[in-house]
Amino acid sequence: MNLQKQHGFTLYELLITLLVIGVVLALGVPNLSDFSRNSRITGTTNDLHSSFMVARSEAARAKAIITICASANPASAAADCDGASFDEGWIIFVDLDGDIARAGAGENVLRVHGPVDDNVDISTGNNATYFSFAANGLGRGDVNGPSFSTATICDERGHQIVGGGNSAARRLVVTPIGRSTVISDYALIDAAGGCS
Repeated sequence: MNLQKQHGFTLYELLITLLVIGVVLALGVPNLSDFSRNSRITGTTNDLHSSFMVARSEAARAKAIITICASANPASAAADCDGASFDEGWIIFVDLDGDIARAGAGENVLRVHGPVDDNVDISTGNNATYFSFAANGLGRGDVNGPSFSTATICDERGHQIVGGGNSAARRLVVTPIGRSTVISDYALIDAAGGCS
């Protein structure tokens, strides 16, 4: 009797493999979607938080007034604080005269952040559009309207628990002296009003 070796898969092996792939995809795709949304919120929050830390350290280092403000044209050579929301982007610049308006020689832009993702919303307390650091690195308070104190960063999920007692939203709090911190705890964000 002459035995021949067979190569390839049987129909049953192929069906079992497809079934396993189907189960993995059914479980993995929804988690991948949440992972993407969490990354988008965290990235936006970290960008805004790091901008405040850069502005504060630059004010202390350069011994100059440094302002971070919302800007509708952050990438433009004529970028300014135009009362836009932080959703449209923001700039950090040397504010020589401390008037929260970028104009004149020497008021150079130090950092630019473009518009945030369309699915992300940044809501600031009192609709504040700026925060200004004095030459010693401390906050200057209200200079030209209410100064930035809090921002809630949300997406289409709003304020809901996503795991570990954390919220899908994030809250950035900046103290009057300029120290910033990020809050992700559901109860703390809920007590502050959640997403608007």
